[in-house]
Amino acid sequence: MATNKKVFTLRLNENNFEKIKIIAEKNKRSIAMQIEYLIEQHIEKYEEENGSIKIND
Repeated sequence: MATNKKVFTLRLNENNFEKIKIIAEKNKRSIAMQIEYLIEQHIEKYEEENGSIKIND
């Protein structure tokens, strides 16, 4: 299955990883999808407070 998502390595301390794992399980998401959701939520909040982020193509 082709995707346009970027791949990168993320290092987390063990406690944060385990907590995200628990949250992901409760939300019926994979850990990766939970992290992506959290990032999307943070970006949305940031843009509400600071305006749209311009991306250079």
